[in-house]
Amino acid sequence: MSKRLLLSFAHPDDESFGMGGTIARYVNEGVEVSLICATDGDVGTIPEEMQGQFATIRELRLAELECASQKLGFSHVATFGYRDSGMMGSESNDDPNSLWYTWQHDPDRVVKQVVDVIRDLKPQVVVTFNQYGGYGHPDHIAIQQATEKAFTQAGDASYTDSDKLPYHPQKLYYTGLPALALRFMLMVMRLRGQDPRRMGVNKDLDFQAVIDNLEPIHARINVRDYMDAWEEANACHRSQGGGMNSRFPRWLQKLVTGNQGYTRVQPVPNGTRAIERDLFAGISVDN
Repeated sequence: MSKRLLLSFAHPDDESFGMGGTIARYVNEGVEVSLICATDGDVGTIPEEMQGQFATIRELRLAELECASQKLGFSHVATFGYRDSGMMGSESNDDPNSLWYTWQHDPDRVVKQVVDVIRDLKPQVVVTFNQYGGYGHPDHIAIQQATEKAFTQAGDASYTDSDKLPYHPQKLYYTGLPALALRFMLMVMRLRGQDPRRMGVNKDLDFQAVIDNLEPIHARINVRDYMDAWEEANACHRSQGGGMNSRFPRWLQKLVTGNQGYTRVQPVPNGTRAIERDLFAGISVDN
């Protein structure tokens, strides 16, 4: 049987920006890599010059996702169609069609959707955001919590919300962030007199909280040979600034992001400091 990896994220671009190098490597090695994209990204800010290219932001973001999916070689993409909730505290949080609103009022619905995908695709390994959702986006937090619950429920025969046969993945990871690079950026912000708790275009990104909520790293995947494929996928998401890494020399990209880190959630690490070099280390491919 083949190796199967499922990524569970919130928006078009999360897959490429977050772990594009890892995806490219595993697809090249013959792994079946699939994606859950829970929202259509329709609240995302886009450059003025790109407005009007599609009838809606939703159509633009999904077209960019399709482009990235082709570049990366996903075996399957499941879209849930929720409305983007915007950053925490925005009016979009209260939209009944948004992921965050649904998660607050009908969490079982979201969990069931993830369970159905897991039982259909039978991944041995599942990856989602860390508990802070990377940078505190409510959609990231919602899909992370739903995925962690679904990871357990999918293999539970007593879970009857889904009519599909039970299947329990073997490993669950959170995506990691380059801590050294983030701390360097924090230092630069302070030297420039910027408030790290009010960053981003809309001043709604708390960079300090991103660092405060970093999780320990248990796996590092070498992606230095896949930087070109990663950059091609990133460039598909042009409305979200994709492709900007090409401005930096490749040696610097490899130094900062050449090893993508992951936090192992299940099975719970045994306390050793040994770093895994493969997300599939120790799994049974027959399952």
